[in-house]
Formats: sequence, structure tokens, C-alpha cells
Amino acid sequence: MSKRTLVNLFLVFAMLLTLGVGAASAAPPAQEEMTYTVKLGDNLWTLAEKYLGSGPAYRAIVGATNDRNATDSSFAKIDNPSLIHPGWKLLIPGPEEAAKYVTVPVVVEVTPVPEVVTYPRSETLYVSGAAWGPPSDWNPFITWSKANTTGTIGLVYETLFMYDPLTDKLIPWLAESGEWVDADTYELKLRKGITWSDGQPMTAADVVFTYELGQKYAAIWFSPEWAYLDSVTAVGDYAVRFEFTDPLYQQFENDLYNIAMVPKHLWEGKTEEEITSGANENPVGSGAYLYETHSEDRNVWVRNEDWWATKLLGLKPAPKRIVDIRFASNNVALGAVIKGEVDLSNNFLPGIATLSEKGYVKTYFAGAPYMLSANTAVLFLNTTKPPMDDPAFRRAVAFAINTGDIVNVAYANLVKAADPTGLLPSLAKYVDPAVVKELGFSYDPAKAKKILADAGYKDVNGDGFVEAPDGSKIELEVTCPFGWTDWMESIKVIANSAQAAGINIKDATPDYGAWNTALTTGTFDMTLNNWAMMSNTPWTLYNLLFRHPIIEVMGSGNFGRYDNQQMFDLVDQLAATPSDDVEGMKAVCSQIQELMLTEMPMIPLWYNGLWAQYSDAVWTNWPTEAANVPSRLPCTWSGYWQMGGLLTLTELKLAE
Repeated sequence: MSKRTLVNLFLVFAMLLTLGVGAASAAPPAQEEMTYTVKLGDNLWTLAEKYLGSGPAYRAIVGATNDRNATDSSFAKIDNPSLIHPGWKLLIPGPEEAAKYVTVPVVVEVTPVPEVVTYPRSETLYVSGAAWGPPSDWNPFITWSKANTTGTIGLVYETLFMYDPLTDKLIPWLAESGEWVDADTYELKLRKGITWSDGQPMTAADVVFTYELGQKYAAIWFSPEWAYLDSVTAVGDYAVRFEFTDPLYQQFENDLYNIAMVPKHLWEGKTEEEITSGANENPVGSGAYLYETHSEDRNVWVRNEDWWATKLLGLKPAPKRIVDIRFASNNVALGAVIKGEVDLSNNFLPGIATLSEKGYVKTYFAGAPYMLSANTAVLFLNTTKPPMDDPAFRRAVAFAINTGDIVNVAYANLVKAADPTGLLPSLAKYVDPAVVKELGFSYDPAKAKKILADAGYKDVNGDGFVEAPDGSKIELEVTCPFGWTDWMESIKVIANSAQAAGINIKDATPDYGAWNTALTTGTFDMTLNNWAMMSNTPWTLYNLLFRHPIIEVMGSGNFGRYDNQQMFDLVDQLAATPSDDVEGMKAVCSQIQELMLTEMPMIPLWYNGLWAQYSDAVWTNWPTEAANVPSRLPCTWSGYWQMGGLLTLTELKLAE
């Protein structure tokens, strides 16, 4: 698996999971204070473990950095410790300074199981492809580590709703129903008869408690919701009222299937540190599975035989146990799938097309692209640098790129070309076909050359490449990090096809640190990014592409620093559009797409796949495109259990 693929898998959920490590670590040697530039994959917990000797000591980094920001704006201002962005400058304090911000840190000892236990094969589902490292915590509020304990949210802790991207519908789950009773009030009814795994009933008080944690602690990832959420109130035991001022409907409803509920009776006695950064060993949730054990390379979940949904909804997951394995290499993972030792792999496995066609593995689609689409790969152009500040030049680049070669050669048909609007197929209803027909793009080098000529770009010196209208030479780079092999092949295609159209673009592969610094500080020419993830709303894509305001370090999107207030106003208008006003959403999206395709500040190129390959040696009835089998997302990535992964388990059958 390439480095880039690993990063992709993590960004899939969700807009911000990062690498987790063991919760216990030895204190490092004493050191003086130092500055640190955040890289993709970093989080405060692991930085504190590395430099201060304990994850909970991350508060010292927050305090020291924020204090330094007051006198030196080049340092980050950390409002939410769960969200740090690549390129941010942090201050790691020395031991004496750190002591001013935190008490003696509590180090949680996590003892892995020393040996691998064999479970009855006919009762056990073996999966892989989510975890990056050993398990470190089972805390549903520490989002960055959930890849390593995927299932914490979805199998153990559950959300009020689920979301089905294939039908674009929110599915009532812990909530029986929910509706906006007026523009500023949302009322939710909780199902009666839900119990936590310790036997205690779930009530509206648990929902209120969970949401109010976001108001109480800035480190909780959904705390920004309280900028427009005024109150959450229990109305009896099974109803909850949310009251807002100028609600952002799109964000709130996205959170409905992402915020995991926790039991008040067990969490109200926890400290802030335990809630925001504790390991939460032996988690008690409401879900279909219980934590059973773990080791360095695996997590084991065992079925909750008293799961509320069996009685209330008639659902029961088929496997008694789920063993989630982290493999050391692609070859080992691939071999395990082929031999039937792993039932479902969500790893990127090159060559899977041939294996699927020969029947060694199953995939969602029988033919190309074999996988569902998970996120959009976008080429960002730095609009602050000429000639990328010229919309005509940017449109010429769009027509010059041979996306077909990226799909067919670089990815061997495991991906498909993106819609010019960037929206995934699951959100296709928000694409305005009239706008795409008029302003969309496809590979057409002749048209690229005409656009350039009409805009005054000419080959003055006869070297085969155009110069700018003022006669200046054009020499540009398109980049991705070295080692991200599929992207390296893709940028070669971009460069070669652009050169064929007379645009002097060369591919370059700096090391990750240099590439990431250029991405977030705006010093690149052109570069790839694929943070446009699967979602229930087009707002999440356009909020990323047109992130605003423009600041010194753009760590969360709009990397090309496209500065257009009209576009920013449209994205904000979309955020505040009620989600049941589909026509209103379409109208705003149409305006966004018209401006986007006219100005072309970035170029959507292809959809990365929801990597999933499975064996039917032990378990069958996997989701596929066929009409007579379930149609779900066959995925174990964190954030995907509530988007079809859990329901897949309830529909599996033992092979005969």
C-alpha cells in the first residue's frame, strides 16, 4: 500500500482522522522548548507522547502555543485541540514550562493480549484495512485514533441516525424520528426500549448530556456546533428539543449520524481529561458488539446478545465475533483474502481487477471501476501566482489533462473520472447538468490550445510551449509527495498531457514535509488533494474547496487561495439552507458550479475508490451492484459503520 493510499483511507472519515499510537509511553529525555510544524497525520496526543512523555500532556502544547500566539502570530491559535492542521506552527514547551499547564499526567497502561487466540471460523468475521497502528483507546471523542479501533463508533457506541449514501437518506437509528418544527427548533424522539450494554436504559438525558459535552469542552470535536446551538433540552424521558439561532442546517444534520451517544451515568463522573483524552478501556455502549480483547495487530469484538435492535427492529449481526487485523504488508493482506483467511479487506490492493475477473475475490462492481467512489481527487492551482491567476489559463489546463490515462493506466480502471463539479455519484442530484453541458470540461487538447491562443498565450521562441501574454516564460510544476506511487503516476500524466497542449508543466515529487508545507502555505504551483469525502450534503465539498477566509496557513481547504467573496457568500448560503429544501440546495449549488466552472480555481479529476474486496469462502451475501443482493457500503473504516457497514453484518450468511 502506498503512503498516499494510507493517508486517503484515514481522510475518508469524516474530515480528520489521524494516526494513533499506544496510550502508554516512556518519558523522553528532558529538552528545551522547541517549535514544531504540524504534518498530515499529526495529533496533539501523539506529539505530547513523543516530546513530553504522556498523551494527556497535550494541554501543555495547547497552552504554550496559544500563549506564544498572543505575542507572535506566526504560532497557531488552537481553539479545538481535536483539530490541528498541517502547516501550523506549535510550541513544544520544556519540562518546567509544561508543568505550568498540566498536572502530573496520568499514563494509562494498556496491556495487549500476548498470544493470538483462534476462534471458531463459522462464527468469526476476519476484516482488515482500517488500522494503521496498535489500539490505543476506545474513546468515541478522540476522533484521530479511531482508525486503530474502528468499531468504537458504530459497533459499540451508536449515533442517533445512520446515513445511506447509496440512497442519500438519513436512517432513524437510536432516534425514532426527528424534525424541524420551526426554523430554529429541531425535535427528536428517542426509541423506547434501548439499553446500554450494562443493562441501564438509554433516555433523553443521555442525548442531552452527550451534546452538552461539546458546549463544556472545546476539545470535543463537535463543539463548534454550539456557535449557533443555544440549548438542548430533555422533554420527558424520550424526547429532545434543540433550539438554535441562525442554524447551519447542513452541518447539524451531518453531525446527527457522526456524534456517538454515551451513557450519562458512567460519563458524568469522569474528569475533563478522561472525557477528552482518556483511553476508556472496557467501553459500555448501546451497540451490536462489545469490546472483548486486543493485541498489537488486532481488535476483537464479540456480539452483544442483548442488543436492543434485535428486539425492536428484528436485526442481528451474523458473525459472533469480528477480528480486525492490521497486516504488515499488501502482499500478506492480499494472500489472506485469496486464501479465505480474511473475509473483507478494505486495503488498496493493486492488481485486484484481474483477481476479481478470475473469481479469486469479489468486488462491488463486477467490472471497472470495481469499487464504489469514496472521495474526489482535485488538482488545486495556486491562484495567487501567474499565470494561474488567469481563469482562461486555468480552463485551458482543465481541457489539456488526459484523465482517461489516469483512470486506465495509473489506476488500471480501479477508479472513474470525476464529474466536473467534484460531487461524488452519491450526490449527483445536486449537479446542474445544464451548467456542466455549457461550462464543463473533458480532455480536448485542441480546445485547450484555442483557449490559450484566444487569451494571448503564444509560443514566441518556438520551443513548443506558450509564453504568457506579456511574453514571460511559463515553467510550472505539478506535485505530490515522493512515494505516493499512484499519484506519482497521475502527475506524470498531467504533466505529459499538458506539455502536448503546449503548457510547460513538469512533475515533481518533493518529500512529504516540503510538499505539505507548500500546500498549506500557498507556495506550490499545482498539486493534488483528495479531502473531498463522502457526505450527506454537498456543502462539505464546497466548504472544503472554497474554505474562507483566506489566512496565512490554509490547513483545511482552498489550498489555491481562491479569493472570491461571491463564492464565499454562496457557500455560506448553502450551509444555512434547510436540508429538506432540496430545490433551494440545488439552486445554490447551481450558482456555485457555474462560478466554479467559469473561474476553474481547481480541477476535479477522478474519484478514489472505496477499496473493498471480499472472499465468500466462509461468509456470503456481500453487497454488490446486483439487484437481488443487499446494496450497502462494504466498509470497516471508522465513520463507515453507520453508513452501511453495520447493516452489512446483519445481512451476511454462512457459505453452504
